Formats: sequence, structure tokens, C-alpha cells
Amino acid sequence: QVELVESGGGLVQAGGSLRLSCAASGRTFSTYTMGWFRQAPGKEREFVAAISRGGGGIYYADSVKGRFTISRDNAKNTVYLQMNSLKPEDTAVYYCAADGREFRRVVAARSMGSWGQGTQVAVSS
Repeated sequence: QVELVESGGGLVQAGGSLRLSCAASGRTFSTYTMGWFRQAPGKEREFVAAISRGGGGIYYADSVKGRFTISRDNAKNTVYLQMNSLKPEDTAVYYCAADGREFRRVVAARSMGSWGQGTQVAVSS
């Protein structure tokens, strides 16, 4: 089991940027596919981005493609989500997630096994 702690959320104006970080516990971080989800009030959870164990495989939802960048630093047990050109519709609680399955299986399933507590992102118009 891996514990995940997100940080970096906040309030930003439309067009601005934020970088979310997710620190993972344990010595096996590099064996996990990592990802980010978000959930806005009254909406279903959305699979935003994922990155493979070594970083060579990356997935983005169409809604964030070209604006968000997921990356990871296995030496620091941390995954990041750089969010640029933010829009009001990006407002949501963002969750970091980890899964021991291989990247393509995680993307196909659009679900992951371990979750952080979430960090709020609010984008004003």
C-alpha cells in the first residue's frame, strides 16, 4: 500500500497556472503507474492524466490535452501536474492516484487503486 499526499492547489484567475505535487510514501514508488483525477461538485470523477512507471507512457484527457503536463521524479517519490491556461471549468478537487498495474491496463480501466486526500483547485473567470 502506498500513501499519497497532494499539495499545490489554490485559487487562480483564468489563464493562470498551478503546479500540483503528490508525494508518495514507501520505497516502491517506481513500480506504480501514477495518475491524477478530478471531481467537480455535482459531476462525475474525471480521469485527467496518467504516467507510466518510467515516465515513457503518458495519457491525457482531451479536456486538458495541450494545457496540462504530468511528470514524475522517482528519486523524490513525487508526481506532478503542471496546469497552464486554466479555465473556470478546471475547478475541482484534484486527486493523486497510484496503481500497481501496467500503464496501458490502468488507462484502459480508467481507475486506480490508491488515492490521496485531494487538493482544491478553483479558477475564477
